[in-house]
Amino acid sequence: MTETLARIDGVTKRFVEEGTPAIEALTTRIEAGRVTGLVGPDGAGKTTLLRLMAGLLLPDDGTLHICGFAPAADVIALHRVVAYMPQRFGLYEELSVIENLELSADLRSVVGTEREEALARLLTFTGLAPFTRRLAGALSGGMKQKLGLACALIKRPRLLLLDEPSVGVDPLSRRELWRLVYALVDQGIGVVWSTAYLDEAERCASVLLLSGGKALYQGPPQALTRRLEGRTFLVRNMSGERRAVLTRALERPDVIDGVIQGRSVRLVVGQDGVAPTPASLDAGSEAVMTTVPPRFEDAFMDLLGGGPRGRSPFAEGGPSREQPVDSVVEAEGLTRRFGAFTAVDGIRLRVGRGEIFGLIGPNGAGKSTTFKMLCGLLHPTSGTARVVGLDLAKAPSQARARLGYMAQQFSLYGDLSVGQNLNFFAGIYGLGGRRRRNALERMVDIFALGPYLGVNAGTLPLGFKQRLALACAVMHAPDVLFLDEPTSGVDPRTRREFWSHINAMVANGMTIMVTTHFLDEAEYCDRMALVYRGRLIATGAPDDLKERVRCAGRPEPTLEDAFIALVEADDRRSAA
Repeated sequence: MTETLARIDGVTKRFVEEGTPAIEALTTRIEAGRVTGLVGPDGAGKTTLLRLMAGLLLPDDGTLHICGFAPAADVIALHRVVAYMPQRFGLYEELSVIENLELSADLRSVVGTEREEALARLLTFTGLAPFTRRLAGALSGGMKQKLGLACALIKRPRLLLLDEPSVGVDPLSRRELWRLVYALVDQGIGVVWSTAYLDEAERCASVLLLSGGKALYQGPPQALTRRLEGRTFLVRNMSGERRAVLTRALERPDVIDGVIQGRSVRLVVGQDGVAPTPASLDAGSEAVMTTVPPRFEDAFMDLLGGGPRGRSPFAEGGPSREQPVDSVVEAEGLTRRFGAFTAVDGIRLRVGRGEIFGLIGPNGAGKSTTFKMLCGLLHPTSGTARVVGLDLAKAPSQARARLGYMAQQFSLYGDLSVGQNLNFFAGIYGLGGRRRRNALERMVDIFALGPYLGVNAGTLPLGFKQRLALACAVMHAPDVLFLDEPTSGVDPRTRREFWSHINAMVANGMTIMVTTHFLDEAEYCDRMALVYRGRLIATGAPDDLKERVRCAGRPEPTLEDAFIALVEADDRRSAA
């Protein structure tokens, strides 16, 4: 019989008296030797629940028993058997890998032979042994997560709590994290894995889906997914513009969700809905609609009532954009060295007006460095970068006035209010008078920021932080918008909202450059480049990259399959 590690009965947690509970009357069980996925939209209560189980918070009502201990009475004993890896990288970036591990051992009273064995085991287990003297702040995203996991495991726990450990981590490193976690499960450790990537939830033995602090579903992910059999469709062979086809589909009452999938459009219809015909979507005379197997993300969206409805406000009244040059974004031999290390090596690309161009690649491949050079935030060692025909080295101010940039990490001013941030960036972009007032009113309306204008930006929920960052990047209607992992860590519904806006901007002629580790999202790109070790190793439309790795053993490859296969093929060529 499977051991129950966590018993949660009628637990409620409030942060504001008489306010809406973060967790409300929740009852659930967590078992040993399996991975339990914790999913839900932003603000659902996932982090609060993990912190309750870790003994970092106490419930207002109900009872918890974690590994036989009650957090209120036995918190010290609880901390000996529960390990918690927080959502944000919580280690010391100015300390080396080995110094962080030794500090964790000190804090957990791991000494003597036990300490030596734990350090050796974890360095081997995570593959960090060659990097013990490297500063934590100099690690790639995937290596940081491995170090965080190693520090959490310095004393072998019975229950491991992981709060979105794969956010900002590339597919190769995510696969490695899962390998490490399942090695722990094989040892009988219970794991709770909170995630915004719902393909990860499909790998869990059980999922707990929260919304508004309440459990909407508990059980195997496959059981929830099966509820959508016969309700998921793919529109293929379209001659109509795929973004316009998706918009028309989402205006139909029977369609509750839809996303772009390469050159196709994926649709989910409601419980009693009827799928639209390709003709009704103006998809072209050759377009066909086929039934496809449902995914857990489809079931997630169905349970939450579907995705955002209607057209993005950016679809109306966009600025007129004439094409002044053949390519809106150009890079010729773009190279950047940091000392003896070459981060970007001779990158060449051209991006046209009204195109979504993606940069994908492993952590540390050079994507963000390339972005920063194309935005004028970093000078190249050699090569040239142009935006709307303007050389960023010769006319940096004029070029930067024509672009918008949303950084990978929240880069606005956390101590300023939402309204103050919006006003500050309006000034930065030279907006004044009526144009300034109109731009500010439009951003507040589009991104529903009105209730938060007086709230400090640093205290916003993640989804609203991303909305504010995007609003600040586009208020001046730039010709080119650079998005560096814009939806990292946000839930699927918020991602759809973002892409609804992005698709509308593109329809008005804006050019989008985007990096992402969420490869289902990368399907929205018209073209993309795979960056590895500072070089472009593959370019093309998403479907073209998938076609390059299609084989008998992989008849229907995903973009993640293509990503991994192309990187591994480059490794083999380099080793030959």
